[in-house]
Amino acid sequence: MVRPEQYLSPEIARRVQRLDLRAKFIVEGFLAGLNDSPYRALSLEFSEHRKYVPGDDPKRLDWTAWAKTDRLYIRTYQAQTNLEAYVLVDTSRSMDYTGRPGTMTKLEYATALAAALGYLLTAQRDAVGLGLLGSQLNRLLRPRASRRQLVRILAELAGIHGEGPTALAAGLHAVARRVKRRSLILLLSDLVDEAEPVLEALRHLAFRGHDVVVFQILDATERELDLSGPVVLEDPETGTRVVTDADHIRAAYTQRLRDLVDGYERGVRNVGGDFVCMTTSTSFDKALCRFLSERKRRF
Repeated sequence: MVRPEQYLSPEIARRVQRLDLRAKFIVEGFLAGLNDSPYRALSLEFSEHRKYVPGDDPKRLDWTAWAKTDRLYIRTYQAQTNLEAYVLVDTSRSMDYTGRPGTMTKLEYATALAAALGYLLTAQRDAVGLGLLGSQLNRLLRPRASRRQLVRILAELAGIHGEGPTALAAGLHAVARRVKRRSLILLLSDLVDEAEPVLEALRHLAFRGHDVVVFQILDATERELDLSGPVVLEDPETGTRVVTDADHIRAAYTQRLRDLVDGYERGVRNVGGDFVCMTTSTSFDKALCRFLSERKRRF
């Protein structure tokens, strides 16, 4: 049997193997900590209403229906079949950052998390595709449900580097135009971009019927400005440098970043999407648990 790995260069093949093992390690460790199926929240869609009966989970009550009818109804869900998912990875230069030598960059973290998500979806026999975003949509692999497709995805992830300016909105609009079938869209990015155009692009995806999940990935140093004294801060995309005092600007910096994160979270939730913010120090199993908790929160 011919395997896709045979068509890769030796170096990329080694990277694919390492990424494959890392994804398997992440997912198996994650599954070992769960008591029920981890996949249930990935593939649920609304089925119908039924009347509330004592003993039903109050979290499933549809308060909108209650406001309109003055009656209590439960929203029921069923598993989707033939789920199609796209994992979109931001490969702009700002993702190629780490605040501490020897730690993962945001892109390395996103790559490993994307591989783990691909591994989960493939194990569930769902079709998974991949999109690479920078200043535009640089690559789009259509979803397929096979081990061979997972290898293709791993090969793409193993070969990416952080380069070019961030322009997420253009890439997301391109995805919305090209993906016709309703899909699960998983975006992995630091979201270091002007918020409103990005949120407008996410609204475009939601309007097309896609289910949107956004993972915002930040470096721990970036999140807390874990520095002290005089520092030189450099914009990774423009090269602009600013000399300042970390202790002096920390409060204003963290507040501005908090406002940015909160704004993205509100915007994503307003289009019916899920939002998970994490840092590169967040364990992968915790990141996946947060994701599935967000999915289950609505059901």
